[in-house]
Amino acid sequence: MSPVKETPAESAGELLDDLTPEQLAAQWEEEKPPAAGPLANAATSLVVLGVGIGAVILSIAMGLGTPDKPQPGLWPFIISCVMVVLGLFQLIAGRHNRDAEAFTRMSTAPLTGLVTLAAMVALMPLIGFELPALVLCVIWMRFLGGETWRSTLVVSAAVVIAFYAIFVLALNTSIPHLF
Repeated sequence: MSPVKETPAESAGELLDDLTPEQLAAQWEEEKPPAAGPLANAATSLVVLGVGIGAVILSIAMGLGTPDKPQPGLWPFIISCVMVVLGLFQLIAGRHNRDAEAFTRMSTAPLTGLVTLAAMVALMPLIGFELPALVLCVIWMRFLGGETWRSTLVVSAAVVIAFYAIFVLALNTSIPHLF
């Protein structure tokens, strides 16, 4: 009877089980990306501050209303004000932050997510939500999340079907749809 061979993942899992918490922390410290400097921290803070200020302006243009009769811009205004405050705080106090990571290739993932979400919003009135939502799920799961093609396709289709069932069939909302 031949011994059962372990896969690399199983042997790596056993090696991790044998490490003490201190050894594991040291290993994580060695593997983490390089730290960002004060300039990168300031630049990131300024981007958050700029987006927050832009969102404040846009939400005011939408109309705020009053707490008892809110208009569409009230909640975006509140969230935007929080962004501005956090951006200012990070700009002042965050420059000494040593935990921030330097920008790497993976730093583009949030930008990719934002661009694909904006594309979905732009396409929904033209062709409905089904196809843009399906493409969005595929991009996010396969290319940003690294999932297998099988799980990407199954979950993406299930998400679109569930959204269709909830928002079109059950709630009868006015969301643009093809079918």
